[in-house]
Amino acid sequence: MPSLAAKRREFRRLHETGCLVLPNPWDVGTARYLQGLGFKALATTSAGAAFAMGFADNEMPVDAMLHHIHEIVKAVNVPVSADFGNCFAHDAKGVGANVRAAIETGVAGLSIEDSTGRKEKPLYDLPHAVERVRAARSAVDHSATGVVLTARAENFLVGQPDLDDAIHRVTAYAEAGADCLYVPGIRTREQIVAVVKAVAPKPVNVLVGHASEFTVADLAGMGVRRISTGSGLARAAWGGFMKAAQALASGGRFDGFVNLAPNADLNKFFHDDQARRGKA
Repeated sequence: MPSLAAKRREFRRLHETGCLVLPNPWDVGTARYLQGLGFKALATTSAGAAFAMGFADNEMPVDAMLHHIHEIVKAVNVPVSADFGNCFAHDAKGVGANVRAAIETGVAGLSIEDSTGRKEKPLYDLPHAVERVRAARSAVDHSATGVVLTARAENFLVGQPDLDDAIHRVTAYAEAGADCLYVPGIRTREQIVAVVKAVAPKPVNVLVGHASEFTVADLAGMGVRRISTGSGLARAAWGGFMKAAQALASGGRFDGFVNLAPNADLNKFFHDDQARRGKA
């Protein structure tokens, strides 16, 4: 088992060159399975965790989220980055306190969003949003951990798909100390390239939580340095579960079980995984 410091150094190194694929598990089993496939790092998903625990996205309490993040970190040997929403605080002081708590879970990275959670005003005014990023930066710096701070402009996820404003925001967040920048919801080549160029040489994360025409190689060719799946894998699993459950409930049918993962395959994977962990 690598040390926490080693995992944090490795996560930062993975942002320096190439294109890091950062899939998002939503529980211990999916985290260990993704590690078993050879992914070099993982990230939590706030929505996936919330759904698994019976919450809507962005309604999970901070203590429950911190516990969930810690469980994922403990479950794997690779670095883990936390999808930490808007840091569960509106003011800079609260952001700093919660970022410190997130760092204590053992994460190698974490994100901060500029969404308010309020329909009438879904994004923080830019000066306040920048103050929040600076508070997160200060908390990371004071921890002396090297945790990678990712700042997100949520325009496209809150119904304000203004690319110019999103670029203005992530540029300001980069200047405020964010290590990695992220505009979830952009999908076209032109949008992605524009964001990459705007904050270069800092790395950009692109969300692919949907069926996409692009491959990892395509996105890497656009200059993207990190790709995450958000709640995509969790929703893919929920899609299969919902289809099977609804067929059973509405028509007494079992045809939703047609693509079941073989029990023997799952047993073998987790048996072998436990054996490997016992030797670590």
